[in-house]
Amino acid sequence: MSHTPEADEDDDLDTVPPPPPVFHVEQALLGALLLDPHRLGGITAITADSFSTAAHAALFTAISTLPAPDPAEHATSATWLDQVLTAALDHARGLTAPYLHTLIQNCPWPRHAPAYARMVEAEHARRHLRTAAEHLIQTVHDTSLPHPVRAVLAETDTLTAIVDDIASRFPPRSGVLPRTPPPLPATAPDHAEAVQEEQMLLATAAARPADIESVRWLTAQDFIEPLHAGLWQCLCAMARRHEPIDPVTVLWEAQQRSLLDHASKPGEVLHLLSEPAESVEQWGKRILHRSLLTTADHAGRRIQAYTDDPATTPFQLVVGARRALADIGAVRTRWQHATATVPPPQPRQAPPTRAGPPATATAHLSRVTRVSR
Repeated sequence: MSHTPEADEDDDLDTVPPPPPVFHVEQALLGALLLDPHRLGGITAITADSFSTAAHAALFTAISTLPAPDPAEHATSATWLDQVLTAALDHARGLTAPYLHTLIQNCPWPRHAPAYARMVEAEHARRHLRTAAEHLIQTVHDTSLPHPVRAVLAETDTLTAIVDDIASRFPPRSGVLPRTPPPLPATAPDHAEAVQEEQMLLATAAARPADIESVRWLTAQDFIEPLHAGLWQCLCAMARRHEPIDPVTVLWEAQQRSLLDHASKPGEVLHLLSEPAESVEQWGKRILHRSLLTTADHAGRRIQAYTDDPATTPFQLVVGARRALADIGAVRTRWQHATATVPPPQPRQAPPTRAGPPATATAHLSRVTRVSR
């Protein structure tokens, strides 16, 4: 008895998204290689991992490993196609002979195989970069790590290496800036704790202004509360001018900088600045630690957003990712200064000696001849 699909089953089928364009590109490339196996020699930038499905990866592996058939024999016999299918079935059990013929039919021009391969390479670079960005974000939020900053910076280095690799394989083009708007910063789950740490730093700095100079690596951008960032700028400016610092003088400086509004009552600011604890450097490191993780999270989300936009070209991915990574690099440098972990400077190689004019006898005679003229 035949089975009639229920209405809910039809709805489920309708929700299955269509395959992305790269799926059809992979079909065209594999079809070109199945039709003209000798074209594999002109494709060197991709591997089986470059394909988006296990079936396509298995077929490419089989095509790459099996000896190419004789062109004349291949034109009249399907023997080599049967060998490819048999080898690919070890890794993708769902493959069938009709699908191989579908691939051949879906290839418009086999001579365009290098162009198809380039598209597959570009899409693989996008997926690879997105995976690295996801790993960075996951590392930022992994509370089980004993050294979160060290782990995040290691993921940042991995992401940087991937971006450099993409840049080396895809030349720059016009219109390099990504058109994708960056996502809004995510709200930290420990927002209340971060606010309290900023308050403790400000109060401690107001009580011990001589210690402000020791945390020059901390900037207003490291604060999550705009009022706290402004008050930190007040404290730093007053310390540079060697002015008296206490809650009242800081409040007056905040008024001069237009930091006080209906949401910032003077009495609340005075109370905020009147409860010091521990040391300025200790609170400063906590805030900078949180700032580095927050910056890495936002950078990872920016790169992820770029990779999610199919209109973003590989080189646009490079430009956008490098700008995001530069934000992490800026905070990383300040963290290294704060924790005394600045790496030693790398020795610079001497520039190559520029070749001078020839010193042969012929050249000397020619110069003498020119002078005598």
